[in-house]
Amino acid sequence: MKMGKVHIVPLSPKVVAVFERAQRYRAGVGDLVFPVQDVKKPLSDMTLLKILRDMELMVTVHGFRSAFRDWVAEQTDYSGEVAEAALAHTVSNKVEAAYRRTDFLDKRRLLMRDWATFCKKVPAPSKEERVEESSVALPPH
Repeated sequence: MKMGKVHIVPLSPKVVAVFERAQRYRAGVGDLVFPVQDVKKPLSDMTLLKILRDMELMVTVHGFRSAFRDWVAEQTDYSGEVAEAALAHTVSNKVEAAYRRTDFLDKRRLLMRDWATFCKKVPAPSKEERVEESSVALPPH
């Protein structure tokens, strides 16, 4: 639910497996997948940010959503409308919103499958790592 509206999120098999594993730890304690001590409250942005900092990752929680949106725009052929629907963003143009009756569920299912595949990839070396590797002297043959 976002902004009082039901938002269906297609999940990759890996994410479903994580949720199933999490369910074993929360059986009978509420509807939230990852509750905090008060089982009726969701994880806050600050809790998630603390987890990221503890992992020494200098990113923000919202940055994950932004990275997803950039990936869709730069590396896929999915439309902006599908990406925005995946993020549960509302259509700001009232006329367009009146005519948009779809939730793009089938396309979002494919999009989330592709996002999961992308996220599982081993990252390419950074520019600095490539420069460092190329400057290492190789032993003579």
